[in-house]
Amino acid sequence: MAMGPVQVLVVGFGPDAEFKGEALDQLRLLREQDIVRVIDLLVVHHREDGTVEKLEIADHEELAEFGAIAGALIGFGAAGEEGAEVGAEAGAELGDADELYDDAEVWCIADSIPAGMTAAIVILEHRWAIPLRNAIANAGGVALSDKWLHPQDLLAVGAELGLVLDD
Repeated sequence: MAMGPVQVLVVGFGPDAEFKGEALDQLRLLREQDIVRVIDLLVVHHREDGTVEKLEIADHEELAEFGAIAGALIGFGAAGEEGAEVGAEAGAELGDADELYDDAEVWCIADSIPAGMTAAIVILEHRWAIPLRNAIANAGGVALSDKWLHPQDLLAVGAELGLVLDD
């Protein structure tokens, strides 16, 4: 199975956030359309009193498959075909765990979340990018760089240009 680019997306929600399920519905829709694969989703709430609540939503079959692919790629890079086999087995075992994040890792994540906030950490595989990547590779192309530009980034550039144009 071909693997697309994987993104770790961390989204924060303030104390006034209203969770109506809209984001989960969109993730579900994207998954059903095979645009993305949700490898893991962890929601961590850091209460005002310092306690931490977590909810992890993981498809264990997909985690094991992802772990096997990632382990094989890492093993191949380190030791060729023999390393790929060892890496695939080790990665599948890690991916087959009940949880991707243990309590110590959750506490580490919670330490970076201000009290009263909630953070969602999702590991997404971008399935839509596989045919494009393959077409680029078939044409002899290689990725030299990539960066996500968010609307806020473009607004900041526009604001900067506005300052420059006004001067």
